[in-house]
Amino acid sequence: MDITGQRVVLIGGTSGIGLATAQAAAERGAQVVVVSGRQQSVQNALSELPSGTTGHAVDVRDPAALDALFHRIGAFDHLAYTSGEPLTLSPIAELDVDTARRFFEIRYFGVLAAVRAAAPHLAPTGSITLTGGSAAPRPAPGWAVAASICGAMEALTRELALELAPVRVNLVRPGVVESPLWSALPEDQRDALFEATAKTTPVGHTGRVEEIARAFVYCMEQTYASGAIVPVDGGSVLV
Repeated sequence: MDITGQRVVLIGGTSGIGLATAQAAAERGAQVVVVSGRQQSVQNALSELPSGTTGHAVDVRDPAALDALFHRIGAFDHLAYTSGEPLTLSPIAELDVDTARRFFEIRYFGVLAAVRAAAPHLAPTGSITLTGGSAAPRPAPGWAVAASICGAMEALTRELALELAPVRVNLVRPGVVESPLWSALPEDQRDALFEATAKTTPVGHTGRVEEIARAFVYCMEQTYASGAIVPVDGGSVLV
């Protein structure tokens, strides 16, 4: 499938992997709509994206606001959800449960609300692409919340692929990617994470947002993939 002229909505499309995906889809000729929780982020993204790109600010924790958003957008072809606040890692003994719940609000319940609101407007030949992470198949100590969310997203992807068929629903599973996702970590911890990843990953480097974006575009264009988990992790789950 060629996405030239098709409408692509990217929730979380103003930063990191989402912004890179917006740029990649626009380069393929798609009509791109970016969505963020902050109006300033929308404006910043629109200044970087091609003319004709549009954007909206909406809180994904507000189902009514999502309903109104997709009513305004109208018919479209592809939805990608990359929204998520910066990750924090914590041993279970130090875990703040209220903080953990807040992560799920955007990364899981926000997805449910967005898909519910978007589904009536999606073309039957279209797609939904969600975001997971390599913490699902290969967690590490301190990753209890991240691994739980990533695992839940994979299960949700498979269910939605059945329930929303013929709309295709897939998930991109990145490894460690150099993006604003890690901005909550102190700089020394962030650098140590990237360095350790580069040393232990078979490809010898951490991920770049442009590399992950190609997988999202692939899921939009690939008409025979649904319920698929697409790993883009440099082979990190193998070691």
